[in-house]
Amino acid sequence: MAMYETPVAQPVATPTTQTPNCSMNECVQRSLSNYFSQLGDQIPNELYDMVLAEVERPLLEAMMAYTKGNQSKAAIYLGLSRGTLRKKLKIYGLD
Repeated sequence: MAMYETPVAQPVATPTTQTPNCSMNECVQRSLSNYFSQLGDQIPNELYDMVLAEVERPLLEAMMAYTKGNQSKAAIYLGLSRGTLRKKLKIYGLD
């Protein structure tokens, strides 16, 4: 056996390789840990806004699919005003 072995790259955890019953909290924690481990010497920039955008878009997509495009219902379920929902949909190009 060689003194120094070449490390084998480990697959990055994806939704299909993570624990199937993982809570959203656990999934977010895993994703953030993975993100930080890949940063290396780089300094994160505008991390708060990046995380919100990463979560907000799929949430809006899922809610609009769930309500079959009914913005009034989606706004109620999300706890937003319809105007705020429309603004967010426009930001993400989902209108």
